[in-house]
Amino acid sequence: MKSSRSNPPNSHQTIILKSAICSRLLLIGLILLWRTVLHPYDTSSLLNPNCLSSNSITHHHNHNQNSLLPQLGSTIEDSIVWDSVYFVRIAECGYEYEQSYAFLPLLPICIFVLSHTVFAPLVPFIGLRAVLALAGYAVNNVAFVFAAIYLYRLSAIILNDHEAALRASLLFCFNPASIFYSSIYSDSLYSLFSLGGLYHLMSGSDNIAVLWFALSGCARSNGVLNAGYFCFQTMHQVYHDLFLKKDARLAVKAFIIGALRCICTFLPFIAFQAYGYYNICHGHAPEEMRPWCKSKIPLLYNYIQSHYWKVGFLRYFQLKQLPNFLLASPILSLAICCILHYVRSQPEIFFSLGFRAPNGQKRSIDSFSSLDTVPGPNIATSKETFSTKMQEYHNLRQRRQMIERDDYLVLPEEHDLFQKPECFHAFVIPCTLHLGFMAATAFLVMHVQVRLILVKLQHISQHADC
Repeated sequence: MKSSRSNPPNSHQTIILKSAICSRLLLIGLILLWRTVLHPYDTSSLLNPNCLSSNSITHHHNHNQNSLLPQLGSTIEDSIVWDSVYFVRIAECGYEYEQSYAFLPLLPICIFVLSHTVFAPLVPFIGLRAVLALAGYAVNNVAFVFAAIYLYRLSAIILNDHEAALRASLLFCFNPASIFYSSIYSDSLYSLFSLGGLYHLMSGSDNIAVLWFALSGCARSNGVLNAGYFCFQTMHQVYHDLFLKKDARLAVKAFIIGALRCICTFLPFIAFQAYGYYNICHGHAPEEMRPWCKSKIPLLYNYIQSHYWKVGFLRYFQLKQLPNFLLASPILSLAICCILHYVRSQPEIFFSLGFRAPNGQKRSIDSFSSLDTVPGPNIATSKETFSTKMQEYHNLRQRRQMIERDDYLVLPEEHDLFQKPECFHAFVIPCTLHLGFMAATAFLVMHVQVRLILVKLQHISQHADC
């Protein structure tokens, strides 16, 4: 027995690779075209004073008087606008101002390393700041290409349908917010490490997933939400060990391991907050301290978002912001429709958090850490192996039809893994909860600009084909 749904043609990843590259080239071309035709709305690229610290790399800093191609350097620098100004500035001068701590360090670190290694020979030609910008563009566009590939691999495992996985990946390549993935923003790195972490989690490589999720938390603050997948996994594992295996020792072990994985996912963000506290609050007299330094929980990130960007509960609900709400309404509507579609289709599974999932749709979440049969990095599983597994499953199903049916009887894990889940299995639950939390937070708390960025990834990657 052969199945094209689980044995994709080798060309699928090639198609995605080509589509991702072409979409980036097309977008960059459109950016250059529109910047040539129209005057840019944002002029923050001109804001580039000298670094405050004497230890910063100031001898290359400022303008391009000594560069061989000053006009080209200036053109590249003109593209550093909006949040890109902060990322490039941090890569060049470090965290100088309080508000710069709103931008997590992974992208600036990547820009700094790349600009002082691979792109370093270009500094004499176009200047350091232009090289930093080129490094940022390179990092984000390459990360996007790999994110698209990981999205395909992840979707192929969750959906067990390579054609649907291909469609989801192509939608991702041409998603409406593509501009953020090709600019100097942190979205591409966040997408890469979030999707890659989910892929490794679904493949049974939990420790690798921890590393990837931790890196996603170094890219964007909402990366810490990926710890929820470990919470979901641990919840099922503890239930399995405690109530099915009747082994409290295994349950405690699973709980401790799950807690440690969640802590590791949170750790980079917490460490960065501690770094900000040390730089801004440590060594100052109480009367000289910033207000957030005196809080019981001195969380710098929340203070910056509220004080400098006016982010807060219902603070964006103003009549003048109505056009922005209309702008965000399509993606928010799609997110809500995806959630309602899953809840209405599988209410018992959703409200029981997967514990009452019937065998035909339940995935062995509680046994991820011991999976040996889930497709790993080489998702093109051999046809013979898959055919054997599917034949075993159908034989077992035929035998079960001869006895009294029990929808909530859990089959052996090796058969459960190879069923066609129709993308309604239990692992969709944490994805749906993740999407719901981000959509609600975006609508009630954030600005529309952030709202579009945060919600689109979850919608496209986990729900587009459901």
